[in-house]
Amino acid sequence: MNPSKELQRLIEAIEPMPNVMVAFSGGVDSVVVLAAAIQAIGRERVLAVTADSQSLSRRELADCLRLVEQLGARHKLIETSEMELEGYRKNEGDRCYYCKGELYQEMTALPEFRSGYILLNGANTDDIGDWRPGMRAATEAGVRSPLLECGFGKEDVRALARELGLDVAEKPSSPCLASRIPYHSEVTPQVLHQIEAAEDFLKSEGFLDVRVRHYGSLARVEVPPPQIPLLMAPEALARLRSRLIEVGFQEVEVDPEGLVSGKLNRAIGKEVPEGTGVHASL
Repeated sequence: MNPSKELQRLIEAIEPMPNVMVAFSGGVDSVVVLAAAIQAIGRERVLAVTADSQSLSRRELADCLRLVEQLGARHKLIETSEMELEGYRKNEGDRCYYCKGELYQEMTALPEFRSGYILLNGANTDDIGDWRPGMRAATEAGVRSPLLECGFGKEDVRALARELGLDVAEKPSSPCLASRIPYHSEVTPQVLHQIEAAEDFLKSEGFLDVRVRHYGSLARVEVPPPQIPLLMAPEALARLRSRLIEVGFQEVEVDPEGLVSGKLNRAIGKEVPEGTGVHASL
């Protein structure tokens, strides 16, 4: 079957590139870029690179490894050290700039980059409307964003994933664990571990699209609005409270507004609509 004009446009955007190195998180955006790059220039000229750090959940890392194997892609797992950067730990609104800057610095230090590879990421047009300091790091590092260059938004990317037969087409977005920490609260390994353990529990309970926001001793849980009644059922609430106290929280709240990606950006006045600000305590 012939590719759609959208897929053909993406392939044609990558075809002139000699070799590419894809910043690969395992999310639908980077998976589509990787799959399209393989189609455009062949597996031997494409390298997927995943940053393994404390802000990447083990569940997401396992999915990255599964996906590169599924695509038959060449892959490198690199360790990044953003936790050593004061700007990252202080978390004052530009945390992603330090994180992505560290990633791209490590990628450009790889021997393959010195052999003429072009860096690609999965940024799309939806990333322009929200606060994305990591985009500045990408610009400074000369990273190309083929989805953005082709004018594709998130729904376009999901449609491309379906066309490519990728099982991540409906995968919920899963930003790094540090995105659950309110700005001006320090990022620490212990906090990241608490968030990961809490979200792993909720996913095991069937809440696959979830955020556990970390407010010190308080965990504020967000799930999609249709799933809130399921989470608020007495038995589910009791299990949630018990497990989250086990991992170190003292209080647990369920946000009745539901899951809003980038919700913490409201605190710094960025472009996310205001919500109710009302929460239901267990």
